[in-house]
Amino acid sequence: MHTQALRGAVLAIVLLFMGGLATAAPYAAFVMDARTGEVLHSRNADTRLHPASLTKMMTLYMAFKAVESGKLSLDQKIKVTANAAAEPPSRLGLKKGMRISVRHLIRATAVKSANDAATLLGEAISGSEAKFTSQMTAQAKALGMKRTTFKNAHGLTAKGHLSTARDMSLLGRRLMYDFPEYYNLFSRRTTDAGLRSVPNTNRRLLANYKGADGIKTGYTNAAGFNLVSSARRGNKRIIATVFGGRTSATRNARIAELLDMGFGRAPTKYAKNAAPVSPTSGIRLASAQRPVKSDSVTIRAPRAAANSPRPKHRPAFDQAAIVMASVVQQSMEAEILAAAQANAAKNAQANVGLLAPALPAIDTENSIVAAVTVAHTQRGYIEPEPDVNRIVSRADTPRGGGWSVQLGAYKTRFKAQKTLLRTALADLNSLEGAHRKIIGAKIDGQHLYRARFIGVSEVSARKACARLKARNQPCNVIPPGS
Repeated sequence: MHTQALRGAVLAIVLLFMGGLATAAPYAAFVMDARTGEVLHSRNADTRLHPASLTKMMTLYMAFKAVESGKLSLDQKIKVTANAAAEPPSRLGLKKGMRISVRHLIRATAVKSANDAATLLGEAISGSEAKFTSQMTAQAKALGMKRTTFKNAHGLTAKGHLSTARDMSLLGRRLMYDFPEYYNLFSRRTTDAGLRSVPNTNRRLLANYKGADGIKTGYTNAAGFNLVSSARRGNKRIIATVFGGRTSATRNARIAELLDMGFGRAPTKYAKNAAPVSPTSGIRLASAQRPVKSDSVTIRAPRAAANSPRPKHRPAFDQAAIVMASVVQQSMEAEILAAAQANAAKNAQANVGLLAPALPAIDTENSIVAAVTVAHTQRGYIEPEPDVNRIVSRADTPRGGGWSVQLGAYKTRFKAQKTLLRTALADLNSLEGAHRKIIGAKIDGQHLYRARFIGVSEVSARKACARLKARNQPCNVIPPGS
């Protein structure tokens, strides 16, 4: 009897474990050189999976097109429908019958990832969500996203609502190239969405990975933790995509590793007569893009506009955007890059912000963010050192207190930096505002590098260290002056 009971318990545990495996979201990853579309890494990249809120990248692409063509205006007030108001979280909090501007819907969709805002945008563009999703799928095909079908504007799990890591990377690249004057929206840590100020769902990676400036997170039970991210360092820009992360922290850590991989593999120069871009996918094969020492050109990374001036209406833009998907010559690609950069530079000189309030208003928080963004762009990005995988730590000015959390002492500076970055990307609110610092030390005749978070209160330091130890990460709380 006892033996049968024991066997039954073991079987139950095994079944429970297998059930957990069965419900785990499949993993996929894709890394590309955003300048050329060169594939730098691919794993399960063409497997059709649940995109979750990555869907909103296409909703925003369609919204940007509608504004560019004059179909919608940013100041236009949209009446909230019962369908949009009934969407489940994440939500902005729209109520049936209220009116809200297109610009605030765009902000809420891009930064807050609000489902109600995304749905209302789709309805405003096409008249109904069903018609809008049909147009989303058609637009995806026109952009070369061959394995993507949309069933809603927000990304909540639905039968047939599927995409791939490759397709979403391609869409992220098109958002950057086709709408450079809008792209800075994805790097805002917070934004005014009309009803309230909302935080960016991707703010932890934006704050902790050098050069990161977008793009979009996504999560559902079926999808796991998804992210399409872009970062720029010097002349290089990398887009990395992950599907099926187990937690937001592991997803962010994996994205950081993939971006590092991309910067390490992407060459600075390419042959002038390199192989053409695929007319269907818009992606260049890696084998055709080997760096050369002679007769080569430098392809500069696309740069987001420092601010977003209001663009002029361009009624023929829709057709032009689709034609761009058929570009097959590098010379044509270079022309597109030059045009996008010239357009971004022209827009950056304008005085009126695209996503700024329509009427003069004092918005202290967003004004500070905008000022920092402009100053950062004027300074330019820091050129990477020869070791492209090295993560440059944030400024180490103490804030909030003189206590520190030390993660350990490491034989190399690189390992200390990687440990700090991985921890910074974890969801530890007690380390909010802390700064990363590497401290060289000679211990028992050996030169080591101490990895510390500095500038926190004693309470925050002890709370963070307790949580890190629970995750099997050794740490020590260091008092001021130590």
